[in-house]
Amino acid sequence: MTRIADSLPLLEIEPVPTFRFEEGLMRDGYRLIAGLDEVGRGPLAGPVVACAVVLDPRNIPEGLNDSKQLTIARRESLYELILASAVDVAISSVSALEIDRTDIRKASLEAMRRAAHSLHCRPHFAIIDGRDVAPGLPCPGKAIVKGDARSFSIAAASIVAKVTRDRMMVSASNHYPGYGFELHAGYATEYHRKAIVGLGPCAIHRMTFRPLRKD
Repeated sequence: MTRIADSLPLLEIEPVPTFRFEEGLMRDGYRLIAGLDEVGRGPLAGPVVACAVVLDPRNIPEGLNDSKQLTIARRESLYELILASAVDVAISSVSALEIDRTDIRKASLEAMRRAAHSLHCRPHFAIIDGRDVAPGLPCPGKAIVKGDARSFSIAAASIVAKVTRDRMMVSASNHYPGYGFELHAGYATEYHRKAIVGLGPCAIHRMTFRPLRKD
């Protein structure tokens, strides 16, 4: 008989999105559950964008997952399915200027607060990706670490926010040509950093982010 050594490390299993968080809250009496997520914390330029999604439990699109785990084509397809099937969807953003006036954490939480308040239906409970519950939500909320990979509602919010922000940055590339925003969405790629050196920063750059920040 072969015995597996007790000292062997357990295999780490990646979380898979489900509807179990939402189902648990529904059993507790909360009917409309909003998933909240944001994208765009790390880029050197552009807004942080947040989304709030209230899914229809009877019509959840197949394949929902953390937007970072999906191809561009799959994100675009799911984006349309989410908008067509969800009970409610709301999107909000906080500009680079406002990010510089506060900080990226506060701006991210503010974007999620605005998204939750922009829903046409008042949610009964919100589940939020990360460790922080945005202050001032219109309902009770709970933060879920890696929520975009564990909850269908948060995954849906991450997809809508990601597609929306990417489209915003493509539009920004038409107003601010030469930076390659349509290619990297404002992240600190080598192309982007070289463009900043050659052209200088533009109006949507985050001047409190290194290397733009001047101490």
